[in-house]
Amino acid sequence: MASTTLHSPVISRSLRQITGNSLTWSRAFAPDRLLPAVSHSSPLRAVGGSVITCTAGTAPVAAANLAPGTPVRPTSIMVIGATGTLGRQVVRRALDEGYDVRCLVRPRPAPADFLRDWGATVVNGDLSKPETIPATLVGVHTIIDCATGRPEEPIKTVDWEGKVALIQCAKAMGIQKYVFFSIHNCDKHPEVPLMEIKYCTEKFLQDSGINHVVIRLCGFMQGLIGQYAVPILEDRSVWGTDAPTRIAYMDTQDIARLTFIAIRSEKVNGKLLTFAGPRAWTTQEVITLCERLAGQDANVTTVPVSVLKFTRQLTRCFEWTNDVADRLAFSEILTSDAVFSVPMNETYQLLGVDQKDILTLEKYMQDYFTNILKKLKDLKAQSKQSDFYI
Repeated sequence: MASTTLHSPVISRSLRQITGNSLTWSRAFAPDRLLPAVSHSSPLRAVGGSVITCTAGTAPVAAANLAPGTPVRPTSIMVIGATGTLGRQVVRRALDEGYDVRCLVRPRPAPADFLRDWGATVVNGDLSKPETIPATLVGVHTIIDCATGRPEEPIKTVDWEGKVALIQCAKAMGIQKYVFFSIHNCDKHPEVPLMEIKYCTEKFLQDSGINHVVIRLCGFMQGLIGQYAVPILEDRSVWGTDAPTRIAYMDTQDIARLTFIAIRSEKVNGKLLTFAGPRAWTTQEVITLCERLAGQDANVTTVPVSVLKFTRQLTRCFEWTNDVADRLAFSEILTSDAVFSVPMNETYQLLGVDQKDILTLEKYMQDYFTNILKKLKDLKAQSKQSDFYI
């Protein structure tokens, strides 16, 4: 009988930064091979005259089904990154629609009990430790990958090395469908490590032969609450920039709903979709909206783009601040005149969705401020009532 060791060939990724410095990412896994590796190398783009390539070993198509086994139900899904802003909405939506949901969660001091309370199965695993992955995928039909590395981690550890290991494992174990969440315009910004990695992962998934769907996202409405709404209500500083970047924010609940429509549609298999909200907003427009709904002015602290660029260059001078520099590179994109939005008419038509059913940022923020201001009013009334009795 053939060895049951996961096919894990040597992985190598070489990236030529915009600065001209060479960065090589590599990881060697166990030498045991389930099947011989097929070397793949595809040029992705040229930056400053240098060709960037993404090279990794992938298993042949035959690796998907090595032997007859128990059929896996299409309703059996694994959510990677289930505790994140998007992941938890994907889990919630899947359970509401009757899916059997399994969540891959890293071992942690504070367990993700809310996932269990909802009815999901939680299994421990870590993308940075490939040996923990295979057992978690037994009996899984579809993987929904919402994961990204933590801020304190090197971006490559989870978002490249971990994802390559996961895709290879999914291929070897016969996973029927893989849904990968990426970033809009990631193919146009090789100078931003996270966006470059997302694009390379898209290509690696495509070349793996797994039935897949790639969904690029622009921005989450949920992220605006902590960034703008709460500081304004608490009279704290709101941080902004002096650049006219426009982002079409989308409610993560709508993203989750459209995702499961895409999963059930055979017409979407192998496609690249981009989900964007009804309108693209600048930072100042979002702040103005929050001020109007909160009924008070914001204390805005503007950070010039030039300061962010200088800070990034400074942090690149020290090895221990390289990860900070990588994340500041992303902030530079968000402080340019870029537009993170796409027309959604064709996507709505493909998925059979009515645009009127997609939540707008105005309605999302209005609902938030209405609820939170009502709660604050009730708390104030209770406080006055208590003072009376005292």
